[in-house]
Amino acid sequence: MSPTQRHELLVHLHNDAKLSVHTLAAMMDVDPADVEATIAELENSGIIRGYNAVINWDRIERDRVRGIIEVKVTPQREVGFDAVARRIYQYPEVKDVTLVSGSYDLLVIVEGQRIQEVSRFVSERLATIEHVQSTTTHFVLKTYKVDGVVLDDDDNEQRLVISP
Repeated sequence: MSPTQRHELLVHLHNDAKLSVHTLAAMMDVDPADVEATIAELENSGIIRGYNAVINWDRIERDRVRGIIEVKVTPQREVGFDAVARRIYQYPEVKDVTLVSGSYDLLVIVEGQRIQEVSRFVSERLATIEHVQSTTTHFVLKTYKVDGVVLDDDDNEQRLVISP
């Protein structure tokens, strides 16, 4: 496949990983064998790292608290922020670690069963890592959209019009 077709294939898989090889081939007007071979190549090369379902956890009664932590880091010589990011993403509580621009350096998303569990992780594990200067923790109250998928589908909810 051409680089453009590979990109198109990745976009289709990102939007709906359940599409069959035959459906993808029909959408792209290519041979299903080419699609299958390209997917295998993308998986083997590490470009495709996994397949995930987008789940609206707010609809399931489940003890789960998500913390979004802004982390300021002193970059290390020769490795920048990578060494600290690697230490952070090794913890099982950590779901995402992203290097960002702005007033902090790393955006870390952590999950726990209670606020105290996430708070303890931040104070006892994250904040004590060498080269971590400071942290600011935010707790997720409600999620409206994940990875392009709207979760807040209460279209039937209607508000009263208030007039003076």
